[in-house]
Amino acid sequence: MQTLTDPAILFFVFGVFAGLVKSNLEIPAPIARFLSLYLLMALGLKGGFALAQSGLTVQVATGLGLAIGLAVAVPIVGYLLLSRFIPRFDAAAVAATYGSVSAVTFITATAHLDNQGIAYGGHMAAAMALMESPAIILAVLMANALRRSQAAPVRVGPAGAALLALHGGGQGFSLPKVLHESFTDGAQLLLLGAMAVGLLTGEAGQQAMQPFSGDLFKGMLAFFLLDMGLSAARNLPGLRSQPPLLIAYGLLAPPVHAGAALLLAAGVGLPLGDTVLLMVLAASASYIAVPAVVRYAIPEANPSLYVGLSLGLTFPLNILLGISGYTQVAVWAAG
Repeated sequence: MQTLTDPAILFFVFGVFAGLVKSNLEIPAPIARFLSLYLLMALGLKGGFALAQSGLTVQVATGLGLAIGLAVAVPIVGYLLLSRFIPRFDAAAVAATYGSVSAVTFITATAHLDNQGIAYGGHMAAAMALMESPAIILAVLMANALRRSQAAPVRVGPAGAALLALHGGGQGFSLPKVLHESFTDGAQLLLLGAMAVGLLTGEAGQQAMQPFSGDLFKGMLAFFLLDMGLSAARNLPGLRSQPPLLIAYGLLAPPVHAGAALLLAAGVGLPLGDTVLLMVLAASASYIAVPAVVRYAIPEANPSLYVGLSLGLTFPLNILLGISGYTQVAVWAAG
């Protein structure tokens, strides 16, 4: 497969191998953080430059609308399904993880499309930023509503629980605070700020920043995926203790979500590159932003469930097979 000959992907595989053989190879945390911020800044600049060329069109608005719709639908459906098999707090946490997105998966997908010569809209970076928050907010609302329903004599269903949380709030929960933290998170703010810089500076800015956002990008991505491979290897042993139904969810949910995104994109006529990225976003799962919030906001949930599944199973699946597979399916569907 062509994906497995990509240097960046091979460095991810090497990182997994190094982790499994218990090598002392390690990327210092400050360097890993710098690499993450660099990739987000470069991606934002690329998106801004592309937007400066294309402008804000109906197609752009449609793509963003579909992204937000998926970000709301996926965690709700995931919660309704998972709550039948696992405790509801765990279901809310896992649903939030899979309803949000992985920036690294998205960045890897853009590099793959560049290698394949498939064009995509710069606004898809904004779509990624918009898709990160809804799942977090829904999960926290549901968890607070569950706490209220457990304390009340009247049983409340999942939909009613969400409404209760919206109107009555939860213990220690502040919707404005969650919204503020979601949209002012440093990484996300850097992405949006870089997009704004790229949009304002246009072609002149693209030429000036080419050595930074273009020439260095592939090497930095390979370095960061090496670190992600090491992290994924550390989470693989924890999958042995997961219930088989959760393992099945971690394997099947990504292609199902990608398929739903493909149907929506085909229905409105999104271009091929945008369709692939929408599929990748729908199929990805957060392993940084959501766990950081959920661990604090839903302490009743078991972190090994949502972190182990997203980083130990779904992330490697998408990096090694998913991105290339979604691309091939989208190309086939486009005729």
